Amino acid sequence: MSRFLAMLLDSADGSPRGMTTGEPGEPVRHTWPQVHATARRMAAALRSGAAGVPGLERGGAVGVLAGQPVTIAPAAQAVWLCGGSVTMLHQPTARTDLAAWAQDTVSVLRMIDARLVLLGAPFDALAPVLTEYGIPFRTLDALAENGDLEPDAAVAGEDDTALLQLTSGSTAEPKAVRITHRNLYANLSGMVEASRLDVERDVMVSWLPLFHDMGMVGFMTVPMTTGLELVSVTPADFLTRPLLWAELISKHGGTVTAAPNFAYAVLARQLARAEEGSLDLSTLRIALNGAEPIDPDAVEAFTSAGARFGLRPESVLAAYGMAETALGVSFAPVETGLQVDTIDAEQLEEHRRAVPAGDAPARRFPRLGPTLPGIEARAVADDGRVLGEREVGVLQLRGESVTPGYLTVDGPVATQDAEGWLDTGDEGYLVDGEVVVCGRRKDVIIMGGRNIYPTDIERAAATAADVRAGNTVAVRALAGAEGGRHRESFTVVVESRRAGDHEAEQLIRKDVIGCVVSAVGVRPAEVVVLPPGSLPKTPSGKLRRAATAELLSSRA
Repeated sequence: MSRFLAMLLDSADGSPRGMTTGEPGEPVRHTWPQVHATARRMAAALRSGAAGVPGLERGGAVGVLAGQPVTIAPAAQAVWLCGGSVTMLHQPTARTDLAAWAQDTVSVLRMIDARLVLLGAPFDALAPVLTEYGIPFRTLDALAENGDLEPDAAVAGEDDTALLQLTSGSTAEPKAVRITHRNLYANLSGMVEASRLDVERDVMVSWLPLFHDMGMVGFMTVPMTTGLELVSVTPADFLTRPLLWAELISKHGGTVTAAPNFAYAVLARQLARAEEGSLDLSTLRIALNGAEPIDPDAVEAFTSAGARFGLRPESVLAAYGMAETALGVSFAPVETGLQVDTIDAEQLEEHRRAVPAGDAPARRFPRLGPTLPGIEARAVADDGRVLGEREVGVLQLRGESVTPGYLTVDGPVATQDAEGWLDTGDEGYLVDGEVVVCGRRKDVIIMGGRNIYPTDIERAAATAADVRAGNTVAVRALAGAEGGRHRESFTVVVESRRAGDHEAEQLIRKDVIGCVVSAVGVRPAEVVVLPPGSLPKTPSGKLRRAATAELLSSRA
């Protein structure tokens, strides 16, 4: 029996809370029992099948392509009620090549062995594209017309697949993280406990994309499974008018929200211009910051701009997470705000030790809190030696939340070693039982014996004049030969609205070099200035360093 489904069915039976969608134009609220009733009708339709589409059986994989939370919630629940697994497909944008997108989607569906896509607004118009490529689909509107399925938590076991979460950038070479019912239950329970969620008082507010784990797991599955009140809009709503996020927290008395670092930086600028007294952010007790490196300066800008509207700095909650654990790995203690570890740059870069800085040149890393209940973490050296406190190595995780493996185009791949440890690919250390992440191991730039994290370079470059905030990338590069051997350097790529203006680009390059040398003490081999929208990003909006390196190669 699935403990995850048992928890969902328990809240579905009598919770007075629910989800509000359609803000700000046409807000509509559905209680979780109403969502569940719709899900049961959808599940009955899925189980019975339709012309040319067989019924969904236990273990069947289903792709979901829809943008509206009001339809995604019951659709996902319906698949789980049939014992199937859900894969949120990457969504095409206005600039997407639909033929390439369809081919990539076919690759994903073959990889997960899915024979069905559930199609909903605003992607209904893609039906002819799916038909052209022979992809069977059913529309979400048609599924909810009639029928009923009696739910049973025994329709799935603990080790059956609940979610197949596509990893960032999964397109031509897709990879999906297999999240079991055991993984999902363990991670949901751990996050609820660590964040002290209270179904009686908490109101979650989110615009996060539901094809990303933070949105789908954290701000759809958690409230739907536990019976928490939810206000949910789409990423397009936020990007069109970022202040809407704060307005919804103010209107609905939001207590819990979350976003990547860049979104808080965007909202900080909006709040700084907002009219005095127009918002009330005093109800917010958790503003979780995760999914990408946390910039302490951006957090400070957010809390400073929000202070006029009652925002408390203690509400900031720094978090570490990944799809490989369903979502959460570690949460900072609630009501403590952002805690930063300031360490000696030389000791970090040359000796891989996180020593408090004193008066030495420093690097600042957010403390990401203790691991969630049921998750162990350790730092490991290259030779496999388990490291002590403040020794920097590769972070490894173990516990019930950790996925057993990936699905790839070449077949399943295990993620755990013989003792159950997962290599995260992140470098970091532990201090006072808390996790600190320094950066991705594959992205580290080694110069003169120093291990330099690209995040430090990127943040410095972003302070240059005419550079778009949050749109800077540092990538490793070979900078010629020295004694018959290539020495490593790096290239900084920035976006600017002044790209194409030769004189302006020259000034931008000079300013970027000055900022980087001043902050990090190393000089980039090259600075490339691109127009807005040029840097490769994942479907969830994160910059892609490897793809940026490929872009530079293609321009050479």
